[in-house]
Amino acid sequence: MPPSKDKLVVLYLQAVGTKEWREFGRTEVIDNTRNPDFVRKFVLDFFFEEKQNLRFDVYNVDSRSCNISKHDFLGQTFCTLGEIIGSTGGRLERTLSGIPGKKCGVIIFTAEELSNCRDIATMQLCANKLDKKDFFGKSDPFLVFYRSNEDGTFTICHKTEVIKNTLNPVWQPFTIPVRALCNGDFDRTVKVDVYDWDRDGSHDVIGEFTTSYRELSRGQNQFNVYEVLNPKKKGKKKKYINSGTVTLLSFKVESEYTFVDFIRGGTQLNFTVAIDFTASNGNPSQPTSLHYMSPYQMNAYAMALKAVGEIIQDYDSDKLFPAYGFGAKLPPDGKISHGFPLSGDAENPNCVGIEGVLEAYFQSLRTVQLYGPTNFAPVINKVANCAAEITDGSQYFVLLMITDGVISDMVQTKEAVVNASSLPLSIIIVGVGPAEFDAMEELDGDEVRVSSRGRLAERDIVQFVPFRDYIDRSGNQVLSMARLAKDVLAEIPDQLLSFMKSRGVEPRPALSTSALPELHRHI
Repeated sequence: MPPSKDKLVVLYLQAVGTKEWREFGRTEVIDNTRNPDFVRKFVLDFFFEEKQNLRFDVYNVDSRSCNISKHDFLGQTFCTLGEIIGSTGGRLERTLSGIPGKKCGVIIFTAEELSNCRDIATMQLCANKLDKKDFFGKSDPFLVFYRSNEDGTFTICHKTEVIKNTLNPVWQPFTIPVRALCNGDFDRTVKVDVYDWDRDGSHDVIGEFTTSYRELSRGQNQFNVYEVLNPKKKGKKKKYINSGTVTLLSFKVESEYTFVDFIRGGTQLNFTVAIDFTASNGNPSQPTSLHYMSPYQMNAYAMALKAVGEIIQDYDSDKLFPAYGFGAKLPPDGKISHGFPLSGDAENPNCVGIEGVLEAYFQSLRTVQLYGPTNFAPVINKVANCAAEITDGSQYFVLLMITDGVISDMVQTKEAVVNASSLPLSIIIVGVGPAEFDAMEELDGDEVRVSSRGRLAERDIVQFVPFRDYIDRSGNQVLSMARLAKDVLAEIPDQLLSFMKSRGVEPRPALSTSALPELHRHI
């Protein structure tokens, strides 16, 4: 290939529903080299819970035309954004292809997270000599913080607790993301209203003051004693000075780590699957069965497994996934099992890739007898035992359980979840079929934290969804799967962070320092 040609890379993003590729951006043109090192970065929004498909096309630029068809195509490659972020040190190398019988070279991607104001501020305030507002007592003061917006309006961003019957309250320290306080602009006005709480909700304004993040960040000093002013009183009383003062007692800022920090530091997501083989699913050879293997389309179990697995696999370097079945009678002696490896090998429950898991699942349907009951605890405890051995932050376990019915061992399952809540583990439960899944909501601790024998779960680690809520009306399976994955995986990054924080685990340094999809190409 003559080295005199100029090189260009075009990035395309794929729409989920239509599968259509849309141009996102182009690198600069690099002159006269076979090993261009592109400087222009593509800034993409990263969503862990979505499969973000990317395509990179490489061209020799022959003319000044913006029309891409006027240039010589040199090759292309496909990957997901998750693959780049999940690769060692955020560096992914791919071979270019697209010209039959020709070596097209190699393209290298690197990614880094833009530090979008990830600081968290913790502060404590007190007040002195606030105005007495209550007829019988003193006042019941609380503070409301507002950040100012570009258009001059204010948005509430924090409320302190109420302290009863005092004119000299000391509020508890509170923590707030810096971006919530000032949107990244350290000099932007922060308005604080001081209220007297009333039972009927008609809280009286004691007064107000303004500050800024920059001012607060100076910590405790004479500048951070604020006069609380009441505009109405000030207008009426000539001798009015103020309605008390508020003092900043302490202020500290810490940087919060992100999900990407841990992935780049080498944390691996360890994905395990457990599939319900109870008789209520129906005979797998019948089209009415939830386990029916149609040559034309995937059943709900396979769809749920593929939807979640295809996203998580980008963050697991060995692509070996343990897969289990529960609620079946196993050959040769018909023993009931609540945690048999789909691989058929008790010593090695791993399957290679998501395709390997699907293959082992279909194979198991041919060899085991669907039975019962629907016991969840054995599999949860099995994975929890693995997670308990690796709590240094290098691994985080995600267990996907797919079921068609009501849990038979709810008491034991709750206990298993409470025990597992202190481990690096998240549990996703997908309900398939038409059953009532009311009891499952108990395990999904969004409303009420799961408890067992008076012990509360340390973290909310269970996400439950019924698959029927995600099925696309037009029958588009790709859309159904994308919707399901988006919902069940959305909480995983925060659950991982809450575990790491609870154990004081910090991400290891990224294995390489690099820029956001910066592109290098070797021909």
